[in-house]
Amino acid sequence: MQTPETVEVTTGDNPIGSVIWLHGLGADGHDFEPIVPEFCLPANIPLRFVFPHAPLQPVTINDGMVMRSWYDILSFDEEGRTDRAGVLKSSDVLHDLIGREVERGIKEEKIVIAGFSQGGAVAIHTALRTSYNIAGLMALSTYMALRDDADTAVSRRDLPIFMAHGSFDPVLKIDWGRASADKMIEIGYSVDWHEYPMAHAICPQEVADISSWLLGIYS
Repeated sequence: MQTPETVEVTTGDNPIGSVIWLHGLGADGHDFEPIVPEFCLPANIPLRFVFPHAPLQPVTINDGMVMRSWYDILSFDEEGRTDRAGVLKSSDVLHDLIGREVERGIKEEKIVIAGFSQGGAVAIHTALRTSYNIAGLMALSTYMALRDDADTAVSRRDLPIFMAHGSFDPVLKIDWGRASADKMIEIGYSVDWHEYPMAHAICPQEVADISSWLLGIYS
């Protein structure tokens, strides 16, 4: 998989940090682009938001329909919800995007990796396994993709982690998100967990909470 095309939004000149944000199944890099102005980030903390496009590929759960996807999904149960080879391949892509931001002059400790739903699963896997000393992980309406993610985690245990999930999510059960957060806590991470009365989406309060969390990371 080649480094994907990306949509980029900067909140000011000469960004001091980057947020690499992976979209969910069937969406694209434009999906969360409109949210950036809603964070109302101060001018003295200019950031670059990088929204990559997932590749177009058939997705089994959707009758083999070709759509943007970070990995295949065979079924919505624990056994079939994750295509291991696809997760590993997309994680490599995310790792390359981190490296590209470093080459562009952003310090690795100023890079947040984020993702929604399927993109969040890739972000969690990468955050726990990367050799880069990243600034934080933002995992939204998602879950830990691979069973051995926790067992093989090598990232620093004080890694800031923001996780959020809708209590009415009909696509990815909130129990999956809670179980993933609990697993990370069990192995020594601190997780800033949030639940919102919403479905598989992002709500205004979540946007406000993400903004506060980002300010804490970059202040």
